[in-house]
Amino acid sequence: MKTESYRLVKEMEHINPTNLDWFKHHIRGILESKKPFHVKCDYIGLSFQEIDEKIDYLASEIKEIQSMKKSLESAKSIALEAVASVLGEYGVDRIDGTMISSITITPSKTKIKNTLTILDANALISLGYVNVTIDEKSIMEAMCTIEGMEEVDQYVEIISTEEHIPSRIKVNTKRSSANNQATELLKYTEDAA
Repeated sequence: MKTESYRLVKEMEHINPTNLDWFKHHIRGILESKKPFHVKCDYIGLSFQEIDEKIDYLASEIKEIQSMKKSLESAKSIALEAVASVLGEYGVDRIDGTMISSITITPSKTKIKNTLTILDANALISLGYVNVTIDEKSIMEAMCTIEGMEEVDQYVEIISTEEHIPSRIKVNTKRSSANNQATELLKYTEDAA
């Protein structure tokens, strides 16, 4: 990104309600200068274009960084599961370290998610399960009691789905570890490999 260092651009970048008068004074100074009007126009216009270019550049960088973040989060998740799998093959559920307190394997688990499907919205509305629209939270709570279940069961359907969450590792850091020691240890292990 090529940017020009116009003074007006710097003034615009740091403008806020407390220095607005200063900025207006600076604009007046530009307009009252002895330079031709086309030069004044170009100076002001190019300054705004420079701000636009910086905004576009930052927006592009933000998108790239968000994409990189998402990719790194995905890679980390895959790596955590892979390390847990390999450690599990060796029958290891915990490893103690010096810089890292320990690495433990969290057990795999299954998460159940209930999905509510409204079969007869009008009947549920007439029974009072409404909050401008159907109050699904109240219906789910009612389905947890015998009275509520008898009342709404014929109008709803509960579908339970299972989501398998594979085992992962958890890195437990020591509170007193210093970053430079960690860097030295990583360098040592890379040199040894």
